[in-house]
Amino acid sequence: MEPLLVASNSRHRGPLNDLALELAQKSAGLRRSLPAALAPSVADLVRSMNCYYSNLIEGHDTHPIDIERALRNDYSQDPKNRDLQQEAKAHIAVQQWIDSGGLPGAAAVETGSIAELHRRFCELLPEGLLWAEDPDTGKRTQVIPGEFRKRDARVGAHIPISAGSLPRFLERFTQTYATLGKTDSIVATAAAHHRLLWIHPFLDGNGRVVRLMSHAMLLSLLDTGALWSVARGLARNVNEYKSLLARCDQPRRNDLDGRGALSEEGLAAFTSFFLKTCIDQTNFMESLIEPERLRARIALWAEEETRLGELPAKSGAILEAVLYRGELPRSDAASVIGTGDRQARRIVSALLEKGVLQSPSPRAPLALAFPAALASRWMPGLFPDAPAQRPKAF
Repeated sequence: MEPLLVASNSRHRGPLNDLALELAQKSAGLRRSLPAALAPSVADLVRSMNCYYSNLIEGHDTHPIDIERALRNDYSQDPKNRDLQQEAKAHIAVQQWIDSGGLPGAAAVETGSIAELHRRFCELLPEGLLWAEDPDTGKRTQVIPGEFRKRDARVGAHIPISAGSLPRFLERFTQTYATLGKTDSIVATAAAHHRLLWIHPFLDGNGRVVRLMSHAMLLSLLDTGALWSVARGLARNVNEYKSLLARCDQPRRNDLDGRGALSEEGLAAFTSFFLKTCIDQTNFMESLIEPERLRARIALWAEEETRLGELPAKSGAILEAVLYRGELPRSDAASVIGTGDRQARRIVSALLEKGVLQSPSPRAPLALAFPAALASRWMPGLFPDAPAQRPKAF
Protein backbone atom coordinates (compact mmCIF):
# COMPACT_ATOMS: atom_id res chain seq x y z
CA MET A 1 0.00 0.00 0.00
CA GLU A 2 3.00 2.34 0.40
CA PRO A 3 3.49 5.15 -0.37
CA LEU A 4 0.47 6.47 1.49
CA LEU A 5 1.67 10.03 0.86
CA VAL A 6 3.44 11.89 -1.90
CA ALA A 7 6.79 12.44 -0.15
CA SER A 8 7.64 15.95 1.03
CA ASN A 9 10.88 15.85 -1.00
CA SER A 10 9.20 14.47 -4.12
CA ARG A 11 9.47 16.50 -7.33
CA HIS A 12 5.68 16.34 -7.49
CA ARG A 13 5.07 17.87 -4.08
CA GLY A 14 5.58 21.59 -4.81
CA PRO A 15 2.79 21.88 -7.39
CA LEU A 16 0.48 19.84 -5.16
CA ASN A 17 1.10 22.16 -2.20
CA ASP A 18 0.25 25.12 -4.46
CA LEU A 19 -3.03 23.46 -5.46
CA ALA A 20 -3.88 22.77 -1.80
CA LEU A 21 -3.31 26.42 -0.92
CA GLU A 22 -5.41 27.62 -3.86
CA LEU A 23 -8.21 25.26 -2.86
CA ALA A 24 -8.18 26.51 0.74
CA GLN A 25 -8.39 30.12 -0.46
CA LYS A 26 -11.15 29.39 -2.99
CA SER A 27 -13.24 27.46 -0.48
CA ALA A 28 -12.94 30.17 2.17
CA GLY A 29 -13.88 32.83 -0.38
CA LEU A 30 -16.97 30.89 -1.44
CA ARG A 31 -18.10 30.55 2.18
CA ARG A 32 -17.64 34.29 2.81
CA SER A 33 -19.52 35.29 -0.35
CA LEU A 34 -22.82 33.80 0.79
CA PRO A 35 -25.07 35.31 3.49
CA ALA A 36 -24.94 33.05 6.53
CA ALA A 37 -28.73 32.62 6.60
CA LEU A 38 -28.72 31.45 2.97
CA ALA A 39 -25.98 28.83 3.42
CA PRO A 40 -28.20 26.04 4.86
CA SER A 41 -30.55 26.19 1.86
CA VAL A 42 -27.64 25.97 -0.59
CA ALA A 43 -26.11 23.13 1.46
CA ASP A 44 -29.39 21.19 1.21
CA LEU A 45 -29.32 21.46 -2.56
CA VAL A 46 -25.63 20.54 -2.74
CA ARG A 47 -26.37 17.48 -0.58
CA SER A 48 -28.82 16.25 -3.23
CA MET A 49 -26.27 17.06 -5.92
CA ASN A 50 -23.54 15.12 -4.13
CA CYS A 51 -25.86 12.16 -3.67
CA TYR A 52 -26.93 12.20 -7.31
CA TYR A 53 -23.41 12.29 -8.74
CA SER A 54 -21.90 9.85 -6.25
CA ASN A 55 -24.60 7.28 -7.04
CA LEU A 56 -24.28 8.02 -10.76
CA ILE A 57 -20.61 6.99 -10.61
CA GLU A 58 -21.88 3.59 -9.44
CA GLY A 59 -24.29 3.43 -12.39
CA HIS A 60 -27.36 4.31 -10.31
CA ASP A 61 -29.18 7.19 -12.00
CA THR A 62 -31.75 8.81 -9.69
CA HIS A 63 -32.54 12.38 -10.74
CA PRO A 64 -32.54 15.01 -7.95
CA ILE A 65 -36.23 15.68 -8.51
CA ASP A 66 -36.90 12.01 -7.65
CA ILE A 67 -34.49 12.31 -4.73
CA GLU A 68 -36.45 15.32 -3.46
CA ARG A 69 -39.66 13.31 -3.75
CA ALA A 70 -38.10 10.50 -1.72
CA LEU A 71 -37.25 12.98 1.03
CA ARG A 72 -41.00 13.69 1.20
CA ASN A 73 -41.69 9.92 1.25
CA ASP A 74 -43.15 10.17 -2.26
CA TYR A 75 -41.82 6.99 -3.89
CA SER A 76 -42.10 5.55 -7.39
CA GLN A 77 -44.47 2.64 -7.98
CA ASP A 78 -41.69 0.91 -9.94
CA PRO A 79 -39.77 -1.35 -7.48
CA LYS A 80 -36.37 -0.68 -9.04
CA ASN A 81 -36.81 3.10 -9.04
CA ARG A 82 -38.20 2.97 -5.50
CA ASP A 83 -35.08 1.09 -4.34
CA LEU A 84 -32.87 3.72 -5.96
CA GLN A 85 -34.86 6.50 -4.29
CA GLN A 86 -34.34 4.80 -0.93
CA GLU A 87 -30.63 4.47 -1.69
CA ALA A 88 -30.45 8.20 -2.43
CA LYS A 89 -32.34 9.02 0.75
CA ALA A 90 -29.86 6.88 2.72
CA HIS A 91 -26.89 8.71 1.18
CA ILE A 92 -28.36 12.10 2.04
CA ALA A 93 -29.06 11.02 5.63
CA VAL A 94 -25.41 10.02 6.10
CA GLN A 95 -24.10 13.24 4.54
CA GLN A 96 -26.45 15.30 6.71
CA TRP A 97 -24.99 13.53 9.73
CA ILE A 98 -21.49 14.43 8.50
CA ASP A 99 -22.47 18.03 7.75
CA SER A 100 -23.90 18.35 11.28
CA GLY A 101 -20.52 17.47 12.81
CA GLY A 102 -20.71 13.69 12.88
CA LEU A 103 -17.06 13.24 11.85
CA PRO A 104 -15.04 16.17 13.21
CA GLY A 105 -11.31 16.65 12.77
CA ALA A 106 -9.41 13.52 11.76
CA ALA A 107 -12.25 11.19 12.80
CA ALA A 108 -13.15 10.43 9.18
CA VAL A 109 -10.06 8.25 8.63
CA GLU A 110 -10.44 6.17 11.79
CA THR A 111 -11.35 2.52 11.33
CA GLY A 112 -14.43 2.82 13.50
CA SER A 113 -15.66 5.84 11.53
CA ILE A 114 -15.21 4.06 8.21
CA ALA A 115 -17.32 1.19 9.53
CA GLU A 116 -19.86 3.68 10.88
CA LEU A 117 -20.22 5.35 7.46
CA HIS A 118 -20.93 1.98 5.92
CA ARG A 119 -23.35 1.00 8.69
CA ARG A 120 -25.34 4.23 8.50
CA PHE A 121 -25.59 4.03 4.72
CA CYS A 122 -26.39 0.34 4.37
CA GLU A 123 -28.84 0.00 7.24
CA LEU A 124 -31.18 2.39 5.38
CA LEU A 125 -30.97 0.49 2.07
CA PRO A 126 -33.74 -1.80 0.83
CA GLU A 127 -32.98 -5.50 1.17
CA GLY A 128 -32.61 -5.90 -2.61
CA LEU A 129 -29.52 -3.66 -2.65
CA LEU A 130 -27.74 -5.51 0.14
CA TRP A 131 -26.26 -8.35 -1.88
CA ALA A 132 -22.80 -8.68 -3.43
CA GLU A 133 -21.99 -11.15 -6.20
CA ASP A 134 -18.64 -12.90 -6.53
CA PRO A 135 -17.48 -12.14 -10.13
CA ASP A 136 -15.77 -15.53 -10.43
CA THR A 137 -18.35 -17.90 -8.92
CA GLY A 138 -21.54 -15.88 -9.20
CA LYS A 139 -22.27 -16.63 -5.54
CA ARG A 140 -24.30 -13.92 -3.82
CA THR A 141 -23.47 -12.85 -0.27
CA GLN A 142 -25.57 -10.58 1.91
CA VAL A 143 -23.92 -7.29 2.85
CA ILE A 144 -24.03 -6.64 6.60
CA PRO A 145 -24.09 -2.91 7.44
CA GLY A 146 -20.80 -1.84 9.03
CA GLU A 147 -19.16 -5.26 8.67
CA PHE A 148 -15.78 -5.57 6.97
CA ARG A 149 -15.61 -8.28 4.34
CA LYS A 150 -14.78 -11.80 5.42
CA ARG A 151 -13.83 -13.17 2.02
CA ASP A 152 -11.44 -12.14 -0.71
CA ALA A 153 -12.58 -9.89 -3.54
CA ARG A 154 -11.72 -8.71 -7.03
CA VAL A 155 -12.48 -5.31 -8.57
CA GLY A 156 -11.80 -5.37 -12.29
CA ALA A 157 -8.07 -6.02 -12.68
CA HIS A 158 -7.38 -5.15 -9.03
CA ILE A 159 -7.22 -7.88 -6.40
CA PRO A 160 -7.52 -6.22 -2.97
CA ILE A 161 -5.73 -7.50 0.11
CA SER A 162 -7.02 -10.62 1.85
CA ALA A 163 -9.85 -10.27 4.34
CA GLY A 164 -7.51 -11.37 7.13
CA SER A 165 -5.15 -8.47 6.36
CA LEU A 166 -7.80 -5.77 6.72
CA PRO A 167 -7.22 -4.89 10.41
CA ARG A 168 -3.52 -4.11 10.07
CA PHE A 169 -3.90 -2.26 6.77
CA LEU A 170 -6.71 -0.13 8.20
CA GLU A 171 -4.62 0.56 11.29
CA ARG A 172 -1.76 1.76 9.10
CA PHE A 173 -4.24 3.85 7.09
CA THR A 174 -5.46 5.64 10.22
CA GLN A 175 -1.98 6.11 11.67
CA THR A 176 -0.88 7.88 8.50
CA TYR A 177 -3.81 10.14 7.68
CA ALA A 178 -4.94 11.12 11.19
CA THR A 179 -1.66 12.76 12.26
CA LEU A 180 -0.91 15.24 9.45
CA GLY A 181 -0.83 19.04 9.49
CA LYS A 182 -3.44 21.00 7.55
CA THR A 183 -1.67 21.44 4.19
CA ASP A 184 -0.41 17.85 4.24
CA SER A 185 -3.93 16.66 5.06
CA ILE A 186 -5.49 18.57 2.15
CA VAL A 187 -2.94 17.06 -0.24
CA ALA A 188 -3.42 13.63 1.35
CA THR A 189 -7.21 13.62 0.91
CA ALA A 190 -6.77 12.26 -2.60
CA ALA A 191 -4.30 9.60 -1.46
CA ALA A 192 -6.66 8.48 1.31
CA HIS A 193 -9.46 8.35 -1.27
CA HIS A 194 -7.53 5.93 -3.46
CA ARG A 195 -5.92 3.86 -0.74
CA LEU A 196 -9.24 3.06 0.94
CA LEU A 197 -10.64 1.98 -2.42
CA TRP A 198 -7.47 -0.11 -2.86
CA ILE A 199 -8.02 -1.78 0.53
CA HIS A 200 -11.67 -2.42 -0.44
CA PRO A 201 -12.82 -3.03 3.15
CA PHE A 202 -16.45 -3.97 2.41
CA LEU A 203 -18.19 -6.47 0.16
CA ASP A 204 -20.10 -3.60 -1.45
CA GLY A 205 -20.62 0.14 -0.94
CA ASN A 206 -16.92 1.04 -0.97
CA GLY A 207 -17.26 3.83 -3.55
CA ARG A 208 -19.98 5.65 -1.65
CA VAL A 209 -18.17 5.23 1.68
CA VAL A 210 -14.91 6.58 0.22
CA ARG A 211 -16.59 9.63 -1.33
CA LEU A 212 -18.45 10.33 1.92
CA MET A 213 -15.15 10.03 3.80
CA SER A 214 -13.52 12.48 1.38
CA HIS A 215 -16.44 14.86 1.83
CA ALA A 216 -16.00 14.68 5.62
CA MET A 217 -12.26 15.30 5.36
CA LEU A 218 -12.69 18.35 3.12
CA LEU A 219 -15.54 19.69 5.27
CA SER A 220 -13.30 19.59 8.34
CA LEU A 221 -10.07 20.75 6.71
CA LEU A 222 -11.50 23.57 4.60
CA ASP A 223 -14.62 24.54 6.57
CA THR A 224 -16.51 24.24 3.29
CA GLY A 225 -19.91 24.78 4.88
CA ALA A 226 -21.00 21.88 2.61
CA LEU A 227 -21.45 24.46 -0.18
CA TRP A 228 -19.62 22.43 -2.82
CA SER A 229 -18.94 18.80 -3.59
CA VAL A 230 -16.14 17.02 -5.42
CA ALA A 231 -18.52 14.23 -6.52
CA ARG A 232 -19.99 16.35 -9.33
CA GLY A 233 -16.54 16.92 -10.80
CA LEU A 234 -15.58 13.26 -10.48
CA ALA A 235 -18.77 12.12 -12.21
CA ARG A 236 -18.43 14.64 -15.02
CA ASN A 237 -14.87 13.37 -15.65
CA VAL A 238 -15.64 9.76 -14.80
CA ASN A 239 -13.36 8.16 -17.39
CA GLU A 240 -10.34 10.14 -16.23
CA TYR A 241 -11.29 9.46 -12.60
CA LYS A 242 -11.43 5.72 -13.29
CA SER A 243 -8.23 5.73 -15.32
CA LEU A 244 -6.21 7.62 -12.70
CA LEU A 245 -7.48 5.41 -9.89
CA ALA A 246 -6.28 2.39 -11.87
CA ARG A 247 -2.92 4.11 -12.45
CA CYS A 248 -2.51 4.41 -8.67
CA ASP A 249 -2.80 0.61 -8.45
CA GLN A 250 0.35 0.16 -10.56
CA PRO A 251 3.64 -0.99 -8.98
CA ARG A 252 6.61 1.39 -8.74
CA ARG A 253 8.23 1.66 -12.16
CA ASN A 254 11.82 2.62 -11.29
CA ASP A 255 14.06 4.45 -8.79
CA LEU A 256 12.51 7.79 -9.78
CA ASP A 257 9.03 6.57 -8.88
CA GLY A 258 9.18 6.82 -5.09
CA ARG A 259 10.25 4.24 -2.56
CA GLY A 260 7.07 2.27 -1.93
CA ALA A 261 5.52 -0.78 -3.56
CA LEU A 262 3.09 1.33 -5.59
CA SER A 263 3.73 4.15 -8.03
CA GLU A 264 4.24 7.57 -6.42
CA GLU A 265 3.92 9.13 -9.86
CA GLY A 266 0.47 7.56 -10.22
CA LEU A 267 -0.55 8.80 -6.79
CA ALA A 268 0.69 12.33 -7.61
CA ALA A 269 -1.24 12.36 -10.90
CA PHE A 270 -4.46 11.37 -9.16
CA THR A 271 -3.84 13.92 -6.39
CA SER A 272 -3.37 16.69 -8.94
CA PHE A 273 -6.58 15.67 -10.73
CA PHE A 274 -8.50 15.46 -7.46
CA LEU A 275 -7.38 18.88 -6.17
CA LYS A 276 -7.97 20.56 -9.54
CA THR A 277 -11.46 19.01 -9.59
CA CYS A 278 -12.15 20.46 -6.14
CA ILE A 279 -10.99 23.90 -7.28
CA ASP A 280 -13.14 23.65 -10.40
CA GLN A 281 -16.19 22.84 -8.28
CA THR A 282 -15.64 25.76 -5.91
CA ASN A 283 -15.33 28.07 -8.94
CA PHE A 284 -18.51 26.60 -10.40
CA MET A 285 -20.51 27.11 -7.20
CA GLU A 286 -19.13 30.61 -6.78
CA SER A 287 -20.39 31.50 -10.26
CA LEU A 288 -23.85 30.11 -9.42
CA ILE A 289 -24.32 31.96 -6.14
CA GLU A 290 -22.71 35.25 -7.23
CA PRO A 291 -25.39 37.63 -5.83
CA GLU A 292 -26.14 39.71 -8.94
CA ARG A 293 -26.33 36.73 -11.29
CA LEU A 294 -28.44 34.69 -8.86
CA ARG A 295 -30.75 37.68 -8.28
CA ALA A 296 -31.21 38.13 -12.04
CA ARG A 297 -32.09 34.45 -12.59
CA ILE A 298 -34.56 34.38 -9.70
CA ALA A 299 -36.11 37.71 -10.73
CA LEU A 300 -36.61 36.49 -14.31
CA TRP A 301 -38.26 33.29 -13.07
CA ALA A 302 -40.58 35.23 -10.71
CA GLU A 303 -41.51 37.65 -13.50
CA GLU A 304 -42.44 34.78 -15.83
CA GLU A 305 -44.44 33.00 -13.12
CA THR A 306 -46.30 36.22 -12.35
CA ARG A 307 -47.06 36.81 -16.03
CA LEU A 308 -48.47 33.28 -16.28
CA GLY A 309 -50.63 33.80 -13.22
CA GLU A 310 -48.71 31.25 -11.16
CA LEU A 311 -47.58 33.83 -8.61
CA PRO A 312 -49.12 37.08 -7.31
CA ALA A 313 -47.69 40.42 -8.37
CA LYS A 314 -44.70 41.64 -6.34
CA SER A 315 -43.60 38.09 -5.46
CA GLY A 316 -40.21 38.88 -6.97
CA ALA A 317 -39.70 41.74 -4.51
CA ILE A 318 -40.13 39.35 -1.56
CA LEU A 319 -37.65 36.89 -3.08
CA GLU A 320 -35.15 39.67 -3.75
CA ALA A 321 -35.38 40.91 -0.16
CA VAL A 322 -34.85 37.41 1.21
CA LEU A 323 -31.89 36.89 -1.12
CA TYR A 324 -30.13 40.09 -0.05
CA ARG A 325 -30.89 39.85 3.66
CA GLY A 326 -30.52 36.08 3.97
CA GLU A 327 -33.82 35.89 5.85
CA LEU A 328 -36.89 38.08 6.18
CA PRO A 329 -39.10 38.48 9.27
CA ARG A 330 -42.70 37.92 8.25
CA SER A 331 -43.66 41.24 9.78
CA ASP A 332 -41.39 43.02 7.26
CA ALA A 333 -43.05 41.53 4.17
CA ALA A 334 -45.71 44.23 3.87
CA SER A 335 -43.19 47.08 4.05
CA VAL A 336 -40.98 45.38 1.42
CA ILE A 337 -43.78 45.38 -1.17
CA GLY A 338 -45.65 48.46 0.05
CA THR A 339 -49.02 46.78 0.59
CA GLY A 340 -51.20 45.77 3.50
CA ASP A 341 -50.52 42.77 5.70
CA ARG A 342 -53.25 40.70 4.09
CA GLN A 343 -51.79 41.02 0.60
CA ALA A 344 -48.29 40.34 1.95
CA ARG A 345 -49.51 37.15 3.65
CA ARG A 346 -51.11 36.02 0.37
CA ILE A 347 -47.84 36.48 -1.52
CA VAL A 348 -45.79 34.73 1.17
CA SER A 349 -48.24 31.81 1.21
CA ALA A 350 -47.95 31.45 -2.57
CA LEU A 351 -44.16 31.42 -2.39
CA LEU A 352 -44.19 28.86 0.43
CA GLU A 353 -46.54 26.67 -1.58
CA LYS A 354 -44.18 26.89 -4.56
CA GLY A 355 -41.38 25.67 -2.31
CA VAL A 356 -39.14 28.67 -3.00
CA LEU A 357 -39.46 30.00 0.54
CA GLN A 358 -39.18 27.97 3.70
CA SER A 359 -39.76 28.59 7.38
CA PRO A 360 -39.54 26.18 10.32
CA SER A 361 -42.69 27.62 11.95
CA PRO A 362 -45.52 30.07 11.17
CA ARG A 363 -43.76 32.79 13.17
CA ALA A 364 -40.16 32.13 12.12
CA PRO A 365 -38.35 34.27 9.51
CA LEU A 366 -38.58 33.37 5.84
CA ALA A 367 -35.55 31.90 4.08
CA LEU A 368 -34.91 31.09 0.45
CA ALA A 369 -35.24 27.46 -0.62
CA PHE A 370 -33.72 25.87 -3.73
CA PRO A 371 -36.09 23.15 -4.97
CA ALA A 372 -34.54 20.64 -7.36
CA ALA A 373 -37.33 21.25 -9.87
CA LEU A 374 -36.08 24.83 -10.32
CA ALA A 375 -32.36 24.03 -10.32
CA SER A 376 -32.12 24.34 -14.09
CA ARG A 377 -33.44 27.92 -13.86
CA TRP A 378 -31.87 29.12 -10.63
CA MET A 379 -28.67 27.05 -10.65
CA PRO A 380 -28.05 26.11 -14.31
CA GLY A 381 -25.58 23.28 -14.79
CA LEU A 382 -25.94 21.94 -11.25
CA PHE A 383 -28.02 18.97 -12.44
CA PRO A 384 -28.64 17.56 -15.91
CA ASP A 385 -31.91 18.60 -17.53
CA ALA A 386 -32.39 15.53 -19.68
CA PRO A 387 -30.92 12.00 -19.83
CA ALA A 388 -28.90 12.81 -22.92
CA GLN A 389 -27.03 15.48 -20.96
CA ARG A 390 -26.15 13.26 -18.04
CA PRO A 391 -22.50 12.22 -17.54
CA LYS A 392 -21.66 8.66 -18.44
CA ALA A 393 -21.33 6.31 -15.45
CA PHE A 394 -19.10 3.30 -15.01
